[in-house]
Amino acid sequence: METLRVGTAVPLPPFNSMDDGGGLDIDLMTELAKKLGATVEFVEYRGATGDGIFERLNAGEYHCVAAGIAVTPERGTKARFVPPYLICGHALAVDTKRLPRARSVDDLDGLTVGVQQDSTARAVAEQLVAEGKAATARVYDGIAAALSDLSAGGCDAVLELGPVLTELVKPIPAVEVVQRGIAVENIAIAVGPHDQALLSRLTVAQAELEDDGTLQAIRRKWLGNPYTDQSLAVH
Repeated sequence: METLRVGTAVPLPPFNSMDDGGGLDIDLMTELAKKLGATVEFVEYRGATGDGIFERLNAGEYHCVAAGIAVTPERGTKARFVPPYLICGHALAVDTKRLPRARSVDDLDGLTVGVQQDSTARAVAEQLVAEGKAATARVYDGIAAALSDLSAGGCDAVLELGPVLTELVKPIPAVEVVQRGIAVENIAIAVGPHDQALLSRLTVAQAELEDDGTLQAIRRKWLGNPYTDQSLAVH
């Protein structure tokens, strides 16, 4: 039996690193490996910049990557992608005790927005600045650092993928997600740019998981909503 090595950026709840060590990507890749008749080995990536995981993929350290990855044209030059298993928007978190009137991206005038380097949220924040809706975008090595600085008053809001931000703010006093559904993203599994065989096998296996209800059950378990498109989901 073959072993499918899966690169996964950690910690990134709810895709991985949940309380029991599981997560949406962990369950999905485990089920996909079963469909392929393979065992699965998760290889953790903890680099400061998220896109470094593609360098590891192309160096052969993984067969594929499942790390809550948003598909972008730039990333399309580094990898090929299975059809999205999730469609979701970015979300906005603020310290509602310090800034009770900041409820959406329309309330960020004069404020600093924190984003993770290499996150697709960075382009969203920079666009807000370009449009004069926010004062500046502050870039952090990781989303946890951005949220820590938010609590300390170093930035005024944080933008990140909705499912991730929802999980990470739960233990932080006064910090809440105030808006969802910002700049919709397709989340997908990545394979090497020349690995057409694995891309085809994963595409077929994922479609089978969708058809038999397994993928819906995984999304419901970790996100509370079974649908592929969760861009407007409240929870």
